[in-house]
Amino acid sequence: MIGCYDFCGHYEWTFAWLEAQGGHPMVLDYWHDAISRDSQRHAEALIVSKGIDGMREYWKHTLDEEAADQVTTIKDDVFRIDMHQCPSKGFLLANNLQQYSDYCDHCMGWIGPLMKRAGFVIDHEHNHCGQCWWEIRASNNPERPAAPGILAGSADVRLNENWKSASTDHYERATHPDEKTSL
Repeated sequence: MIGCYDFCGHYEWTFAWLEAQGGHPMVLDYWHDAISRDSQRHAEALIVSKGIDGMREYWKHTLDEEAADQVTTIKDDVFRIDMHQCPSKGFLLANNLQQYSDYCDHCMGWIGPLMKRAGFVIDHEHNHCGQCWWEIRASNNPERPAAPGILAGSADVRLNENWKSASTDHYERATHPDEKTSL
């Protein structure tokens, strides 16, 4: 069995290999079928059955195990993650590994379709430096993402100097990577 950090390099390489074999649609199919529909069935079961409480249960365990530097903010109608240092993207950056053009997109590639099936939508933005934020709400909730600092206070990753100096042109309202909208 390979370790978590070795996995990140192989995972990222797999995305590039799939794209070289069949273009971006093949990568999207992989994220949707192999990850969202297959390997993350346990996440879907929790989220479908428990909603925001299921999100809390799933991501607390997952992000604790990965030792992610993140803050989760939970309100009655929104689940927010502010990722200050993603351990997998951090590993890729620290080891100068970049085979795939946007490794960070894989999160929305599998989580977006899962959330759509569960009745939720995600507002998300990442900066290619291991930082991102997500706000997850019920699909019928018309609210847009909170302004920086409003929902997560000083834990809002958008308030970090590193966030401000990095490219953050990747905002999306995700249910699938090809269904992106901008603010």
